[in-house]
Amino acid sequence: MPLPDGGGAWPPQNLDLVTARLDVWSTWYSGDPDRLSFLYGGSLAGDPGRPIGYPDPATRGLRGWLGRLASRWFWGVQTPDNEKRTKLHLPLAGDIAAASADLLFSEPPTLKAADGDESTQQALDDLIEDGLHADLLEAAEVCAGLGGVYLRNCWDDGDNPIRDRPWISAVHADCAVPTWRYGRLIAVTFWQVVHRDGNDVWRHLERHEQGVILHGLYKGGERDLGRKVPLTAHEATAGLRDAVPTGLTKGLTAGYVPNMRPARVWRDVPEGAHLGRADFAGLEGPMDALDEVYSALMRDIRLAKGRLLIPETMLQSQGKGQGATFDSEAEFLYPVNSLMSPNPQGGLPIMAQQFQIRVDEHLRSAQSLQDQIVRSAGYSAQTFGAVAGDGGQVAQTATEVDSRTRRSDITRDRKITYWKPELVERIRVHLELCKEFFGDSVEPERPKVVFGERASETPAQLAQTAQLWLAAEAASTETRVRLIHPDWDDPQIEEEVARIREESAPAELTVPDPEAGMGASGSGAPPEGEQDGLDAALEGAGQ
Repeated sequence: MPLPDGGGAWPPQNLDLVTARLDVWSTWYSGDPDRLSFLYGGSLAGDPGRPIGYPDPATRGLRGWLGRLASRWFWGVQTPDNEKRTKLHLPLAGDIAAASADLLFSEPPTLKAADGDESTQQALDDLIEDGLHADLLEAAEVCAGLGGVYLRNCWDDGDNPIRDRPWISAVHADCAVPTWRYGRLIAVTFWQVVHRDGNDVWRHLERHEQGVILHGLYKGGERDLGRKVPLTAHEATAGLRDAVPTGLTKGLTAGYVPNMRPARVWRDVPEGAHLGRADFAGLEGPMDALDEVYSALMRDIRLAKGRLLIPETMLQSQGKGQGATFDSEAEFLYPVNSLMSPNPQGGLPIMAQQFQIRVDEHLRSAQSLQDQIVRSAGYSAQTFGAVAGDGGQVAQTATEVDSRTRRSDITRDRKITYWKPELVERIRVHLELCKEFFGDSVEPERPKVVFGERASETPAQLAQTAQLWLAAEAASTETRVRLIHPDWDDPQIEEEVARIREESAPAELTVPDPEAGMGASGSGAPPEGEQDGLDAALEGAGQ
């Protein structure tokens, strides 16, 4: 299927349900209060980092279908006139996505050539050193936030290449139009806005099909793809070709990693049935309520500022007919204009006012909501730094820590089942590209990929695990050394194993020579001189 000739809505209208839901997840993941207010129909406070009137494609078309629900959402409540917006947003959705990435890739995965070929292993090591770990961290976070992520094989074999070897990059799920067959990705079109000029929007479309990658440049509007123009019409695509053969014997140069399946909101939508769901899918309501609780706490704090109620005559007059003024941040805030004095002793009253701050009630409500959100997202509260009820950290054994983080571990293992097959395939394609375009003597095979051990463990935890393995006779010295030092190469591992065996070897026992104490005759009698001395000593003792 070639790239579109131009015209029509973009993204395609048949993806409207998918695009709208991805926009909702993207808004919560972004943590931007202005985007949340726009999403649910509330008031915008104005972000100085985004110019007024600047189009934001992530929020297009959402006000219509969410407008009727605005009154049900805290972020949909309009701020009264002459008041500033005081809503507070806690970026819990972003924290959940970041925690997911840390659980998966806090330690880089181990890549091993299946047949032990040295050239292939060197290419795999170069891929890790070339930034694959950082790319995977980004991809895993976006995957958790948007329900999935695309991994794309990239290379530059031009006259002035940006890299001297292929690499793997992440493409966000809301910038792709996939094509599925029997639940398998058979083609995908990536797109990005490369330039805006007034109402004109320039888009670059990149379609990955079997054996070829197609590029196209389009000049259109905010929601219209527009007409197709030559790639040389813009500097962002000037160095690209319309069609790039990949040389692959099988597979695509792009793949999709779902975060979690099934996607409950899309299971009956053909365009989205094979996509994944975000970690916080269905938790938008509780997250909205969490923001309301924290905003109410801040409102209590604002209202509890110490103030003095003073007579109006004590304010600073601005002249006849000009009234009086006061500083809104001063403690003398509210004037009292009354003929009767509330002061029992008479005279001009000055009254203090300070309301109670309901800290405990708000924090307990917020903690309960946060725990429910984290649990429904598939994680343990301890993954997000939960502390004891008295506010202090609790000393726990390794077994207690494992039991408290069990839910997070199960979620991590489940996500690995989605990540591992696609990561193996991307690396296989990477090796094939190394051989096809860069002449490397590698074998384009499916490598062995081993994920790191959970999030980074402390040296004490690693040492305890190694000690338990030793006591159970369940691991060799080499395996234990690899556990303690996952960043060491094979020569370092072998040297350390040899050193440990040398130090732990039992000392050699010195067995006395039975011939050492015998005389010349071999009868066991002491030498002649020593025997004369012994006889003299015995004779003296007898006297």
